[in-house]
Amino acid sequence: MISKVLDFLFGKSPDIFDSNGNVLHKLPPEKWKSWRDRFEKKNEYDWRHHRGTERKINPPKKS
Repeated sequence: MISKVLDFLFGKSPDIFDSNGNVLHKLPPEKWKSWRDRFEKKNEYDWRHHRGTERKINPPKKS
């Protein structure tokens, strides 16, 4: 009971770090595989192939 009150007042310690202090995402292997497959099969999701200059911006129309 006291721990819940202390967690409420001071916040919980994040559960995303391993023992060395590195960020550790606790996701199931299926989630990692689907994420990796999406990036390997579709270039639109791959950040290495993304260029922000590909979007064509139309100038505003003069009235």
